[in-house]
Amino acid sequence: MSEPQDPPTKPQSESTRRNLAKIAVITATAFLTTLAKPRPTRAIGMNQCFLKGTMIRTADGDRRVEELAAGDFLPTAFGGRRPIQWIGRYSYKRGDPSKPWVKDALPVRVTQSALGPDIPHADLYVTRAHALFIDGVLVPAGNLINETTITLHEARELEVLEFFHIKLESHDVIYAEGAPCETLLTVDDNAVNFAEYFREYGSPKGDDAPCAALLAFNGGRSEVRSRFRSAISPWFDRRQKLDLIRDRLEERGRALVRRPELVT
Repeated sequence: MSEPQDPPTKPQSESTRRNLAKIAVITATAFLTTLAKPRPTRAIGMNQCFLKGTMIRTADGDRRVEELAAGDFLPTAFGGRRPIQWIGRYSYKRGDPSKPWVKDALPVRVTQSALGPDIPHADLYVTRAHALFIDGVLVPAGNLINETTITLHEARELEVLEFFHIKLESHDVIYAEGAPCETLLTVDDNAVNFAEYFREYGSPKGDDAPCAALLAFNGGRSEVRSRFRSAISPWFDRRQKLDLIRDRLEERGRALVRRPELVT
């Protein structure tokens, strides 16, 4: 007969309550969405984009993404020093400056040290679909939102949101604000300067082969299952790799809120 398990410690109990609360929020949001009258929406910033001002590591030091050009060399995780093939640009203007940005437009803010000590070394702003390279896999930033160190950035001070994505000859990982982030995987024709790409390379040939496995939640049900695995983990730990990464960064975020000196 197996020994009875000890009751969860206080931190474990807090984690369980937190994950159950998340399940309730996800479920309620999905229910309200089904009740809402459908209306056409335009996906904004769905590709792997950096917000204007992001510092990118180059062979000659860090430079702002908007200052980079095709041919500049970047250190990468898999291919060594590689040249930029193309930089796509997206620009979105707020229709009514007195109102907040549409939620779909908002970038994710990854605060300093959210991923580890001094990683990133300054706040990083990327689109939700932009994957970060963590523990040997790629995880979209939007799947890591924890309401402490990884959040949606309201961008109230900005009237225009300008995004840039970096295309190499093939998919790889580069460094933005010191954090490992993927390059562009899929070229689409919504970029302001897509004509430049078309003149040079013709029609996009489809997705590159990803440089690493991509782990992501496939909709609300997938995230609910993940949260349930995390909620019961003090007793039966069946968490998968994405669950473990998300949970670790959530705990780190809570620790950084309590003890800001852990940032470095």
